[in-house]
Amino acid sequence: MTISDRVKSVRQRMENAAAKAGRRAEEITLVGVTKTQPAEAVRELILAGVDVIGENRVQELLQKAPLLQGLPHKTHLIGHLQRNKAKFLPGNIDMLQSLASEETLLALEKVYQDKNTALDVLIEVNIGEESSKSGIDAGAVSALADRVLQSGVLRLRGLMAIPPATEGEAVRTYFRQMRQLFIDIQAKTMDNNTVNVLSMGMSSDFEYAILEGATMVRVGTELFGPRQYH
Repeated sequence: MTISDRVKSVRQRMENAAAKAGRRAEEITLVGVTKTQPAEAVRELILAGVDVIGENRVQELLQKAPLLQGLPHKTHLIGHLQRNKAKFLPGNIDMLQSLASEETLLALEKVYQDKNTALDVLIEVNIGEESSKSGIDAGAVSALADRVLQSGVLRLRGLMAIPPATEGEAVRTYFRQMRQLFIDIQAKTMDNNTVNVLSMGMSSDFEYAILEGATMVRVGTELFGPRQYH
């Protein structure tokens, strides 16, 4: 299958899941996860209609950015951000999906304080409380959300999570928990127009995520095929 074929297949599956949930597919943003993919493949993905890409590492993002200039797309950083890499973000990303500490927030504020635009951020939640994953515990979300809302240079857009690896529909439990957290944060901010992103669901489970309320899914393998590591 070509990348274009894979995009059509994923979008059809998204549409089917949305219909099953009584939602419109247009409510859900597809993020193409481009980790380890060459710029040529990412270019093909964008030309196939995937206008949001997600990179895991800042260095890889910076290497590809010049090769993607002029293409209609937005770039999200979806992996863990090392604080010393925050200085490379202005002008290179449209959203950070992985804000998980006040220390990182402070680094971002320092970098963006002299910029003319705010950085959209999602708070990453370690919904399964796994020691191997980044993100904050569910109980700490409200406090970090307050801190973002007080910032003059960061704009809270919602939440992101990578649930534990589970088989079948068991993952829906974690997606439901995330949906409730999302509703609570929307109620706290009283701003459903800005705080409107719930990023959850990947290649193995994005349909379940859509059924449980995801507004953004992050898909790599189903768009590019099995990842090739070099």
